[in-house]
Amino acid sequence: QFPTSSPLTEGGQMYDKWWKAAVVDEPQGDMPLWANADMNAAENEDEVPEGADTWRCSTCHGWSYQGEFGFAGVWDAQNKSADEIMAALTGQTNPDHDFSQFLDADRLNALVTFIQQGLVDKSQYINDDGSVNGDASHGEQMFAAVCTRCHGTDGTEINFHEGTDEPPEYVGTVASEEIWEFFNKASFGQPGEAMPAGLNMGWTWDDIADLAAYAQTLPTSK
Repeated sequence: QFPTSSPLTEGGQMYDKWWKAAVVDEPQGDMPLWANADMNAAENEDEVPEGADTWRCSTCHGWSYQGEFGFAGVWDAQNKSADEIMAALTGQTNPDHDFSQFLDADRLNALVTFIQQGLVDKSQYINDDGSVNGDASHGEQMFAAVCTRCHGTDGTEINFHEGTDEPPEYVGTVASEEIWEFFNKASFGQPGEAMPAGLNMGWTWDDIADLAAYAQTLPTSK
């Protein structure tokens, strides 16, 4: 039986949206360092984040882990010691980058684990046009075995934008329009939700690429 959680996947969810993953209050206002953002250096972002979204690790450091909006990525940090990464997370490196005011030691250590062990060069799977190098037929089997129970056979059972003014968003929508983000969620799970993490089920990165390739064939509207 595979674990339902692990420090690695918890850290991956924290990187996504830490206040949902840690079940703590949503941060208010813009992250202090957001004032330094370069709006002309956002390769994978279509919208300009504001408020709580500027506190997401993924916003500044990117779903590719190479950095967005002119900020450094976390890719090179995987070679740093746990103490060095923790210093960066707790404001010892820069007082405006102090997450210890929100997160306890276990949550911060999960982030350290993710940065040291959970980063993968997704460009080997994701092409410049957003398509995925994967076996969609194998991905279909994986989707049927694990994902359909909540997302339905065509991925439209859950509208991720339910209750908002935004257009409906389904599995196929995210896979087609936000494939870098999709890869992270399929690997590590969805913050604050019971969605299983692929890595906790023993899936490999190749497996997740297969799932992503199939997900891109699913409808983007209902």
